[in-house]
Amino acid sequence: MLLVGLTGGIGAGKSTVAELLTAKGAVVVDADEVARAVAEPGQPAFDAIVERFGPEVVTADGTIDRAALARVAFADDQSRQDLEGITHPAINTEFTRRVAESPTDRVVVLDVPLLVESSKARERPYEAVIVVEAPRDVRLARLEARGVPRADAERRMAAQASDEDRRAVATLVVDNSGDRDDLARQIDEVWAELERMHREKG
Repeated sequence: MLLVGLTGGIGAGKSTVAELLTAKGAVVVDADEVARAVAEPGQPAFDAIVERFGPEVVTADGTIDRAALARVAFADDQSRQDLEGITHPAINTEFTRRVAESPTDRVVVLDVPLLVESSKARERPYEAVIVVEAPRDVRLARLEARGVPRADAERRMAAQASDEDRRAVATLVVDNSGDRDDLARQIDEVWAELERMHREKG
């Protein structure tokens, strides 16, 4: 197994890179999907989130309203830290389980938005880290196109690590300021490098 971290600021296009890597044959473990799973009704994180942030973060069908939760959790540093304190231990446990169950002969990519910000995420034994970048204005435009209000997008970006901090941990940097064809060409090169590393590892 070659264990690879994948990260990037919100709106940089990390999910698209994950899709392209999956198409190449990588096993992708998605932190956002894991975060949703550990906050499902009946899971310990669900009750703790509702207790801390109130019933307004619960939808009519009884699940967590992620947009509402993001608005209150990213409103200030203490709220964000409280949410991370609730969810990160559960996410880390589930991540570890999914990695352990992944095929040992594959490239396994951990798609982690907060790889730089989370000490638990940084502690994993990555053999390579891919950082996806795009200019701030491009990222804001993408988020607004997804229906994220600009003020919310800017708040969430401000709460994340800087491009410089992410570059400091990068093995490979992907520039996603262009179109999908340009991105796909870069992922061809990234995948060739990951396969080379995997072969050399034996």
